[in-house]
Order: sequence, then structure tokens, then C-alpha cells
Amino acid sequence: MQKAKDYLPRKASRLVEEALGDTRVVIVNGARQTGKSTLAELCLVSHSDVVRRYLDDPRTRASAEADPVAFLDAPGTMLLDEVQRVPELWLTIKHIVDRDPRPGRFLLTGSARLLGLSQLPDALPGRSETIELFPLTQGEINNEPDGFVDAAFAYGSQLQVIPSELRRRDYLALASRGGYPEAVRRTTPRRRAQFFRSYHDDIMTRDVHQVADIQRSTDMRRLVRTLAAQSGGLLNYSRLSSDLALPESTVRDYVGLLELIYLIRLIPAWSANATTRAVATPKLVFNDVGLAGYLVSGVTNDATTGGLIETFVIGELARQITWNQTMPRLHHYRDRDGYEVDAVLEDNAGQVVAIEVKAAETVRADDFRSLRVLQRRLGDRFRAGFVLYCGDQQLPFGDNLACVPLSALWTTAPH
Repeated sequence: MQKAKDYLPRKASRLVEEALGDTRVVIVNGARQTGKSTLAELCLVSHSDVVRRYLDDPRTRASAEADPVAFLDAPGTMLLDEVQRVPELWLTIKHIVDRDPRPGRFLLTGSARLLGLSQLPDALPGRSETIELFPLTQGEINNEPDGFVDAAFAYGSQLQVIPSELRRRDYLALASRGGYPEAVRRTTPRRRAQFFRSYHDDIMTRDVHQVADIQRSTDMRRLVRTLAAQSGGLLNYSRLSSDLALPESTVRDYVGLLELIYLIRLIPAWSANATTRAVATPKLVFNDVGLAGYLVSGVTNDATTGGLIETFVIGELARQITWNQTMPRLHHYRDRDGYEVDAVLEDNAGQVVAIEVKAAETVRADDFRSLRVLQRRLGDRFRAGFVLYCGDQQLPFGDNLACVPLSALWTTAPH
């Protein structure tokens, strides 16, 4: 486990500790190298009778496969690390917690969306809770409040934002660093690039093959690099199929696998009519902008730069809403007239906070064009609209509309 002095506290730790207090099976799910094992270990420090099993050890894995019942026999809490490696344990876990309903019976970690794996014979409805762990937020890295989403819903465009000293080049540097703890600790671009190279190779040679039988790994690698160059854009399966000379069905399968192992995220389209969301075109973003930047290094233009800044912002929003109080749903907006909004956050009451991202240090009234269209269509449901940009200050641009620095995402207090 990481030394305590190197550990950056995670906001998700509170969620894990709360779940262990009232839920039989707690699952910490997320990409490789996001700190799941360390988080799980630290959340069990105060627990007694903890048994730890690490399934990346071949001997431990062989024991689990040979006799799952004996392997899982323990009086207190059992930590099972990398549980997706032994799907045979799933039914035995269900059997045990059905007969011993004490909370905190199992703490599982996995490097794939476990319930999406075809090898798993059954889910654990009513018995489990999943906490997703993503790369570090800027707030976690810098010990900032990470409260923008809660503040936006609480105060609308009147939220209080701290002026920023960061500029476009600074945000691009933060984006290129990404949020994997190991990448954050490395202090030079060359060493960070070496981490991303090794990480990408591990994902392609290990994680992908854990969840599917990929016959032509070179096709998957080509797809990943192509998607990195398009991160922040709409997902067009037909165009990808044509560009890569692959069947569209193969592209769809590969994209599903990449989402399963937390390499990418699909942001669904938003509409006032809920029935249209499932058929509208999703937006694709990498879960770590640093990895996306590494994969497109050498390809520098306005499109890739804008896509990386948008990926950076959406990543911060997506991580923040996994543990904040409001817990809104994240979408993007696009209509037939060409109006687009990069992020649409909708809470359970139907209130909407809409966000446009600009990779520029200045803002014009025209940058609010799509936000105003959405505001007119939503009426009272429109809580606030923001343009997040690379400048230094918060400025009003009309009723419930304002521009704020990108750093407001992590420096703003929630209340």
C-alpha cells in the first residue's frame, strides 16, 4: 500500500465508509491505477477481523477458483482486490450474504464495470452498493473544496467565485498531467509520458483481454488513438467504421469494451422529453484527459486543444457529481438547428445548470448563444448557465448567465 505521506485523500472515502456501515457488499469500481486498493485499505483501518485477498496473485487466484466457499470463509470483513479476475466467486458471495446479512461483509475492488461483465452469473440487487473511483480531481490534488456543482444549484449565477491567476497555458499543463496518482507524482513531462505509455500498453494487453477475446489488438489500438483525437466530440460509429476500415458492429463492440474498463465515458444527449435521450447521439470523452493528451501528442490544432479542455472540464464535473450533495445527472445538449451545450446537469427536481466550455481567455456575448436558447426553452427550470473559460474573473452576461474561470470548478465552496 502507498505510504501515508504520499496519499492524496479521496472524497469517495466517505462514501465507502458510510456504505460499509449499512450494506452487505460494497464495491469500489474504477480504472486501473486510480487508487482503489489504497482507498479500500485505508477505509478498513478501524475495522477488526479484516481478511485481505489479492486476486492479482496467481496463487491466491488458484485457491479462489478451486474452492470458493472455503476461500471466502471469514468471520469479519473480507477485502477482495481485483475481484473481476475470478467470476466464480460471485454466486458464493451472494450465497454468503443471503445467510449472513451483516453490513460490511465484503469490500470488493475491480478494474471494470463489474455488473457489465458477461462472465458474472448474477447481480446482487439490494445487497450491494457501488462507488466509482475516477482519477483525482484538481480539488483532491490541491486540497480545494470541489464545490462548484452544489454551489451552482444552490445560488445559480450568483455563486461566489474566486478570481483565478491561471491562464490557458496553465490549464493545458494541468490537463496534460491528468489525474492518475502516479502521473500526478511525476514532475517532468518525459517521466509522465513514460507512465502514460506503460499504462496504455497495460490496458491494451491485460485489461481488454480480461473482459473479451480481442483477435486483432492493432485495430483496438488504432481505435483508441482515433477516439483520443475526438475526445469531447460526438460519437459517430459510421464515420469511425469508415475511417478505420472496420465493420460498424466491431467498432460498437470495441467502444463498449473501452467503456467497460473505464478508459472512456459516453455522455448521453439531453432533451426535455426523456424518451428521446436513449436514441440521441452521445458525446465521448476519455476518463483521464492526461492519457488522451498523450495519445494525441504531436497533433496540435484548435480542435484537439478545445477537445482536451472540454474533456478536462467534463472530467472534473463527472467526478464531482459522484460524491456531492446534489447528485445531478450529466448530459450534453444538441438540437437539429445546431445549438450545442457542452454539459447539462439536471437534478431530481428537474432544475438544470448548463455549461459551455471555451479554451480562450476572453468571452463574448455570442458565446452564450446556445445557453440562451436552452434558457428560453426551459423557462423556470433553467437554474443557471455558465461559460467556463481560461480567463481570470466572474462576469454577468444577463439573467442567470455568467462566465467564470475554469478553476471555479475546484476552488468554489459548496455553500
